[in-house]
Amino acid sequence: MRSGLLCHRVLACILLGLGAAAAWAETPPRELIILGWVENVWLIDPGFTLRAKLDSGAATSSLDARIIKKFRKDGERWVRFAVVHPRTGEERVLVRKRVRTIGVVQHEGINQVRPTVMLKACVANHLVDIEVSLVDRGEFSYRLLLGRSALQSFALIDPANTFLSRPQCKIPKKAADKTS
Repeated sequence: MRSGLLCHRVLACILLGLGAAAAWAETPPRELIILGWVENVWLIDPGFTLRAKLDSGAATSSLDARIIKKFRKDGERWVRFAVVHPRTGEERVLVRKRVRTIGVVQHEGINQVRPTVMLKACVANHLVDIEVSLVDRGEFSYRLLLGRSALQSFALIDPANTFLSRPQCKIPKKAADKTS
C-alpha cells in the first residue's frame, strides 16, 4: 500500500515537472542583464550620475533628499525636495507629484514615514521609471538605493561584483522635454 502511494506521488511530481517544462517552452524566459551590487545610475532629472547600491532585500528604492516639503496644489499631493550633486555639492530643487507615503522600519526599530515620487533613471542601457522614497541618506555610503521593484523587469544582482555596466540610454525627445 505504501509503495503504491509513493509511486503516485513520484508520478505526480514528474508530470508537474513536465508541465512546467512545457509551459516554459511556450513562454521563453526574459532576457535579464547581470548587474553588480553597486552600479552607476544616471538620474535624468536632476541630470547627474549617482553610485547606487542595488538591494534585492528592499522593495522600494530610496534617494538622498534634503529639505523635503509636502504640499497640496489643486487638490493633489506634491513634494518639493533638493538633491545634491555628488561631486560639486550643488543642490538641485525638484518638484514631483507624491505617489504615496510609506512607513519604513529601520534597523534600530525606528519607524519613519517617507513620501515617494517617480523619477526617470538610466540603469545600464535601460531607461526606467522608478518609485523612490525621499529620505536623508547623508550618513550612508550610497545616496541612491535601488530596490527590487526598480530592477525586477530587467536585472539580476551579482553580489560578488560591482560596476558591471555603465548608464547608456538614449532619451526620447519627449522624455527630455518633460524633465526640463
